[in-house]
Amino acid sequence: MAETHPCTAIVGVGPGLGAALATRFARAGHTIALLARTAEHRDAVVARIRADGGSAHGFACDAGNAEAVAAAFDQVRASLGDPDVLIYNAGMFAVGGLLELGVEDFETAWRVNCLGGFLSARAVVPAMLHRGRGTLLFTGATAALRGGARFAGLAVGKFGLRALAQSLARELGPQGIHVAHVVIDGQIDSARARQRDPGRAADSFLDPAAIADTYWQLHTQPRTAWTLEQDLRPAVDRF
Repeated sequence: MAETHPCTAIVGVGPGLGAALATRFARAGHTIALLARTAEHRDAVVARIRADGGSAHGFACDAGNAEAVAAAFDQVRASLGDPDVLIYNAGMFAVGGLLELGVEDFETAWRVNCLGGFLSARAVVPAMLHRGRGTLLFTGATAALRGGARFAGLAVGKFGLRALAQSLARELGPQGIHVAHVVIDGQIDSARARQRDPGRAADSFLDPAAIADTYWQLHTQPRTAWTLEQDLRPAVDRF
């Protein structure tokens, strides 16, 4: 039976930003559907939210596979109802030069970084159109704005995801669905990031909880003043 609380579906959940997004929306009373391929990360976030008194449920999902995405959202609808919010947070790095990067690796990265956003939106938008409201939030990166050497495997997908968000915002906004793209222009704070660079200043990292607050603000914006794109970076960064 469907939950009475609003449902937020988050595709792509790890211990960093995905966990912070789930925690933030759960704290606001949303039931959280976590869709991710790695059960270890997904289940840990579910357990933490439940321990804090929130509602969260995990679903296996390969974001770059059309059948897997459709099946996962079928399960979400059957157990929690139609999502009010979709956060597409999945991402895959495929680093290498033109002659180093395999065709399969390039395609897999594009599927996760871009195609999955299209597939996930198609799964939730029909119900949002029926209700006349909804929110689609897409996690972007610096690579969505410029392609760096040996980063074509990431940039092509992130450029595409940004274009998808722009197109959907213009298509769906007049019908009550807020679409926004968030450029994460910097490195998100995590234990792994600090281990790689132990001497780095703490304020040079993006705080995942602060990022999650921005996503919540985007979701709650009045429809008379919607943001299409938000870029986030530490104050100390040059850009």
